[in-house]
Amino acid sequence: MSAAKHSSEPGVALVLGATGGIGGHLARKLNDRGWCIRALHRDARRNSQLLPEYQWIQGDALRIDDVLRAALGCELIVHAVNPPGYREWSELVLPMMDNTIAAAKHEGARIVLPGTVYNFGPDVFPEPNEESPQQPVTAKGKIRVELERRLEKASGQGAKALIVRAGDFFGPLAGNNWFSQGLIKPGIAVKKIVSPNAQGVGHQWAYLPDVAETMARLIERRHKLPTFARYHMEGVWDPDNSRMADAIEKAVGYKVARKRFPWWLLRLGSPISPLFREILEMQYLWKIPLRMNNSKLVSEIGEEPMTPLIEAVKATLIAQSSMPRCD
Repeated sequence: MSAAKHSSEPGVALVLGATGGIGGHLARKLNDRGWCIRALHRDARRNSQLLPEYQWIQGDALRIDDVLRAALGCELIVHAVNPPGYREWSELVLPMMDNTIAAAKHEGARIVLPGTVYNFGPDVFPEPNEESPQQPVTAKGKIRVELERRLEKASGQGAKALIVRAGDFFGPLAGNNWFSQGLIKPGIAVKKIVSPNAQGVGHQWAYLPDVAETMARLIERRHKLPTFARYHMEGVWDPDNSRMADAIEKAVGYKVARKRFPWWLLRLGSPISPLFREILEMQYLWKIPLRMNNSKLVSEIGEEPMTPLIEAVKATLIAQSSMPRCD
């Protein structure tokens, strides 16, 4: 194990995925709190010009030597990275985590992982807690469960882990997500809002800056957390998709047509489209309500950060060029 000094003061954090959604937001939150941000990237030179406040290191999260080198002296490793272009995700995501775990063991560092609801199957719906059995019904869910299993095992072998589980992401920098690829079309003015929900089924959303702020507040208390810590966020609960649709209309300032998501079209095309098959696997999350409780989180940090919904939606739409800026 490295002799890196771990104190209650901000130290050095390696962020894997610093140009992405949750990684990018968390890097900024930590930087604002005085952390030295080290970012591993395949194009460090270009990103050092865009975000010169971070220490950029040329390398690839798929190469263990690069991760070990980048993590030297780090107290924190944010694992918010995916394979390039999400290609071969199922084959590469576990080896990437193994590299992060190896570096965390060497440094005695804490790994921070954004968790997903894919870990849960309908057997624990509608209100799974942090200790609910994880019996996923999708291939992606099974991989996510294995990620967390490896983190838990590593937490008894010199590393530490913090998992913050939230609903569907939306917000500036959000990558593949239901808000911008399901509810609306990014890059154009909002003309319709599409609801994937079954009639009357609620859904849980999470605004990326709020997720990052939640993680940052937990990191401030890192020395009081167990070596393997897991928390659920409440985020934005929408009982039937009308709350999010109403917020979109208020953000853009005009009425928008509302449509149902064409699940039938995905079923029709699924025999020839792996993407359609993968999306259909997730349909259960829109047919059965799932609402995580944040009581454990609140008992730890006092209250969950929650940006007013219309403000959050407006920032999201501006970031994806679905409405004009007014500044």
